[in-house]
Amino acid sequence: MHGTCASPERLNAQQRAAHIRQVVLARGEELRRRYPILRHQDALGAGILAFALAGMIGSALFYINGYLAGWACLLLNAFFASLTHELEHDLIHSMYFRKQRLPHNLMMGLVWLARPSTINPWIRRHLHLNHHKVSGSEADMEERAITNGEPWGLARLLMVGDNVMSAFIRLLRAKTWAHKRSILKRTLKVYFPLALLHWGAWYVFLGFHGANAVAGLLGTSIDWSASTLATMHVIDIAAVVIIGPNVLRTFCLHFVSSNMHYYGDIESGNVIQQTQVLNPWWLWPLQAFCFNFGSSHGIHHFVVKEPFYIRQLTVPVAHEVMREMGVRFNDFGTFGRANRFVREEGAVGEKVNAAQV
Repeated sequence: MHGTCASPERLNAQQRAAHIRQVVLARGEELRRRYPILRHQDALGAGILAFALAGMIGSALFYINGYLAGWACLLLNAFFASLTHELEHDLIHSMYFRKQRLPHNLMMGLVWLARPSTINPWIRRHLHLNHHKVSGSEADMEERAITNGEPWGLARLLMVGDNVMSAFIRLLRAKTWAHKRSILKRTLKVYFPLALLHWGAWYVFLGFHGANAVAGLLGTSIDWSASTLATMHVIDIAAVVIIGPNVLRTFCLHFVSSNMHYYGDIESGNVIQQTQVLNPWWLWPLQAFCFNFGSSHGIHHFVVKEPFYIRQLTVPVAHEVMREMGVRFNDFGTFGRANRFVREEGAVGEKVNAAQV
């Protein structure tokens, strides 16, 4: 075991979490001493953003000029966009240019442009900070919005990769007109303007090619106007270079995140119960487009102020101490429990209310 901590079974949840935090922070400081470049946090954040944006623009230009296959451009840009998601998350926690508002807000705007499928990052800041306060509860609107706590089925499958579809299904489920208006107003506010343009173009893309496919099956064709074909040419390019990559990235991130967070029956403030480490080999195709989120994000709940690249470097040490302290690893039963924790006999915390499961 790390350090001089007492036997885990003799510690309460807060003491276990504090020990994890101590070990992970110590590892981060050790890495900074060994590699002094890691101390230049602002420069590293700006450099990673420049790399990601250059990668997205470069692969788009290679595709448009015929030097790169569409599928390769889409996969590359999904990966580069996943870097900008990690940067946005760090920016929300004020890890880059904390006291310099101009470069800080410029970075916020650029990571939003790289991921137009997402909500306004300045609005997301309030949702995400609230997520840390009330993780796993009904008040955790950020995780609930990406289907955490939903039973698996067709509705969740549609909702997990499509932000607007998620809002639409919740709108249909709302039982009062006041609730429906509230959902609609909130959706328009948080997704204006980029996500509304992104998802609107995505539906046009699906509708256009779907209509052509149906017509082809019926042995006919649709006589589209020249202006429609010109518009679709632009949308088709956008689908490869920015829309498709973000649809893929969104599905991968939301699938992993919504299933590694627990919901509904965890103790308030018990960080040990908030997340699991979700890193089986068969999730790697998804992890590749959300920057190993299932393996590394749980660490963030214990050590909030470490940037994502430090968090990745601390994974081996962090996983070891997290396992020692009782954090769950690869609890696949969560897929069938709608992300409930479902405590076993003798586990820390209150008994599960059967009505919640």
